[in-house]
Amino acid sequence: MFAVESYAAVRRFVFVEGHSRREAARVFGLNRETVAKMCRFSLPPGYTRKEPAAKPKLGPLLPVIAAILAADQAAPVKQRHTAKRIFERLRDEHGFTGGYTVVKDHVRLCRARGSETFVPLAHPPGHAQVDFGEAIGVIGGVRQKIHFLCMDLPQSDACFLKAYPRETTEAFLDGHVSAFAFFGGVPLSILYDNTTIAVAKILGDGKRERTRAFSELCSHYLFRDRFARPAKGNDKGKVEGLVKFSRANFMVPVPHAASFDDLNAMLEERCRARQRDHAGRHAETIGERLVADRAALRSLPAVPLEPCEKRAARVSSMALVRYRTNDYSVPTAYG
Repeated sequence: MFAVESYAAVRRFVFVEGHSRREAARVFGLNRETVAKMCRFSLPPGYTRKEPAAKPKLGPLLPVIAAILAADQAAPVKQRHTAKRIFERLRDEHGFTGGYTVVKDHVRLCRARGSETFVPLAHPPGHAQVDFGEAIGVIGGVRQKIHFLCMDLPQSDACFLKAYPRETTEAFLDGHVSAFAFFGGVPLSILYDNTTIAVAKILGDGKRERTRAFSELCSHYLFRDRFARPAKGNDKGKVEGLVKFSRANFMVPVPHAASFDDLNAMLEERCRARQRDHAGRHAETIGERLVADRAALRSLPAVPLEPCEKRAARVSSMALVRYRTNDYSVPTAYG
């Protein structure tokens, strides 16, 4: 293999100094075909195989390997074939007499060709992503796990957080109502994972059967709901990143607050303070880019949704209603 300096010298001799390729071959002591290749390429192109290498032993079994790898896509990740296991099956079930290395190399190439590739997403103004995160906090002197709802506007990277003692339907609804009030409008669409608070069932055709509470939220605020693919967190990568960012920046050190109201006041202030920052490579601040998001948001309804779970119940003869294993008294007129 000739060095890059040799290529540069020959090409300069021919293209800059104006000598012929025959003369270059004589001066540099090279074959004419070598000089011609140096004139075609600015760098040594390396060896290029014209035809795939013959695999007389493995070749007839390539469809078997392809079928094994295809079946693995539906198997649990921890129970998929390794290259060694594929080699053993080829040897034991199909009489393969070749070596392990040729199988391993072919499996590696097949998996590289089948791996996912990604492109950066462009986010138009007025759309949002929502997810829950978990952290540890000290509330009223008690160390406990807190669940915080995150809403992210990907176009501007503006965010809203609100913490709750549990990830419940009421917390989910209240988080949306508070986020809409914080941003001053309703996003055109919101992207979710397949949380059971919003999705009662994923149907065979990929459609979702919404829960009653979530359907009421969508009907009241008239935004379009969208759902990520199951187990594909990168579909809503912005809010996934926000969960990690807010936990590492807003909740380190472990937050101490007298109540959840105090904690949420602190989180809201930090969300506002973050609007003065620059996210990524943007020259404008988050707050400056938030202007375009707010211009695209829908207006808030005249009356906010009451963030509670509604269930039909029967009143007993003792004027009691059972909700989540507890009995609550109601006016006797409902008995």
